[in-house]
Amino acid sequence: MTSKAVYDYRPEIDGLRAVAVISVIINHFNKDLLPSGYLGVDIFFVISGYVITGSLHNTSDKTFADLFLGFYLRRIKRLVPALILCVLITSLLICLFDSTPGVSLETGIASLFGVSNLYLLSQATNYFGVSAQLNVFTHTWSLGVEEQFYVLFPFIVWLTGFARQRRRGPGNLCLAIGLLALFSFIVFVRRSNVHNPAAFFLLQTRFWELSAGCLTFVGLNSARHFVLPLLMRVRSLVVMVGLIAALFIPVEFSVYGTICVVLLTALLVASIRPQTAAYKILVHSTAVYIGRISYSLYLWHWSVVSISRWTVGIHLWSVPLQLALMLLLADASFRYVERPMRRVEWSPVRWISIGYGFVSLVVAAVVLVVLEIPLSGRLYTGKLPKFVAAVVPSLTEIYRMSDGLSSWQGKTCILSYNSQVEKTFPIDECTLGDFVSAKRRVLVLGNSFSAAFVPAFDQLVLSDKYSVTITSSWGASPVPGIRNDSPLDKANNYYWNTVVPSLVSHLRAGDWVFLINDMAEFSPERPSLRSEQGLIQLRVGLATLSGQLSEHGVRLAVLDGLPFAREANCVPAVAASQWFNKFGGPCYFIPKEQTLSRRAKLNGTLSELQSQGTISIVDLIDIFCPRKTCTYEAIDGQMLYRDAWSHPSVEAARLSAPLIRDVLTAPVSVVPPERPDAVTGFRDPR
Repeated sequence: MTSKAVYDYRPEIDGLRAVAVISVIINHFNKDLLPSGYLGVDIFFVISGYVITGSLHNTSDKTFADLFLGFYLRRIKRLVPALILCVLITSLLICLFDSTPGVSLETGIASLFGVSNLYLLSQATNYFGVSAQLNVFTHTWSLGVEEQFYVLFPFIVWLTGFARQRRRGPGNLCLAIGLLALFSFIVFVRRSNVHNPAAFFLLQTRFWELSAGCLTFVGLNSARHFVLPLLMRVRSLVVMVGLIAALFIPVEFSVYGTICVVLLTALLVASIRPQTAAYKILVHSTAVYIGRISYSLYLWHWSVVSISRWTVGIHLWSVPLQLALMLLLADASFRYVERPMRRVEWSPVRWISIGYGFVSLVVAAVVLVVLEIPLSGRLYTGKLPKFVAAVVPSLTEIYRMSDGLSSWQGKTCILSYNSQVEKTFPIDECTLGDFVSAKRRVLVLGNSFSAAFVPAFDQLVLSDKYSVTITSSWGASPVPGIRNDSPLDKANNYYWNTVVPSLVSHLRAGDWVFLINDMAEFSPERPSLRSEQGLIQLRVGLATLSGQLSEHGVRLAVLDGLPFAREANCVPAVAASQWFNKFGGPCYFIPKEQTLSRRAKLNGTLSELQSQGTISIVDLIDIFCPRKTCTYEAIDGQMLYRDAWSHPSVEAARLSAPLIRDVLTAPVSVVPPERPDAVTGFRDPR
């Protein structure tokens, strides 16, 4: 390998791009086939760092303005036209099959301006979760990371003197990038353990991967007399086999998998030489072709996969057709949009050309806004299921009881963001029934699921003369004492440390605290040490909370685990039979037997506490899974969930009401004689 080869076009790099995009596509079709295939994106990051550094090193621009304008014009011409085409067509298509495409469209708008990774993080999206698979623009998060890197990198290259061919430029760049990469790597490892979505989506935690490519280029060019003899000893075929093997690492070891893929990619880029077996494989005409269209293929593959999930589904018979469609769309995009728009001169003036690109993005964004707002739901070609309330925002709506005299004020009683810390919860606005004169008081605590069950308490109030105070902190832990590293961690701490003790202090002997949460985290498909520790923390937290309440005669009820509807890869409109999902669509419904088996450890923990008189269990499994398979439909055909996040519908809450009422109207146990009228001694167990 000569130094010239480092500067010139390297066909083996395109072959490596083919490996990256193929691994991503396989993973997106079926995660079991290539568990870490999604790390193909990390291969792209290393390649981008390498190529971009070479591009800026070889520039003939003499001033920073020339460097800046030239670099961004190349990036805009390279990325924007194909992105706009894909986003517009995909947005139109999803509106035909999704009755509420707002999240997809908003992600699409964010992708046009290079911030979809930040938008997805703000939604607390799990890349491996159901909501991400149904969002037709989830994959654009990686473009956001790269585009944010492009904003920063030219400044570093110029200030270090690397782009100006200064003698110390390479060393300065290595020092600057090396320090930033080290910081980024440390943040990546730490956040992977405490807040995985942030580790996945943010530039801060991905910078070290792009830096690996940058440092590879600088090392090859600036220290080749030292580096090349060492690289001559490396067998690139072994490195490539190791790289492919790393794509089979189970996702549970994603941190190690990411590190392996990044380091092996950098080593392969540095060590591969003409005439070697790895080189011959990567420069095969098919590999080079796929690598050349890899950007368009990456854009379109997810559109095909995601929309297929909304419609025909993913089947053995459909995969060849879907692959063919991906290649057809990618080839057309490359031939007629991506390549021509890169070669044609948009304007003799660079900044005007950049302006054209920006205006095009704004126009495309306006089209998506029109699809989302004025045309919302109007392009949908299916039949909407009939139910009272749909989608997440309905959880915050005001609820009025059937007597018309009592209401729950929605947003007033919910912590939705960390910024709402210090918010007060007026009891009268968050209570159904007369709190002062009630025979019994029930305080409902929990995450967003507690808000979903507001309609379950009408008869308890009207017939049994109870009052029910419902509060919710989105993303809250089910009990205090369980570590919460979510984007709503401050709200969670404020809820359990301040809001809950204040509300509990108004309870009397014989009253109830009812915990309603999504317990799915305690019944993962693949149990782990973390899930086992979580169950222990749950047991301790419930016992501690119950002990504090029982000192004052207040009883504790807990909602048992519901079916794993969030994993069904579904939404209500698609769960119902539609003309476009006759072959199955995206919904993956879990058999009841499997559901009960997964829930067994959680149920055992709660049952043990119930047998000790510590809690009372509210088990709604037969309401939410009345057949052999846990679908979205109740026994009478009513829709059980209002969204893809498995929040129960109003209809499901009302079907659950009799079972909840049976538990909360159970005979009162003996109250300690020293019991005061109100619980004043409640303490947060932390």
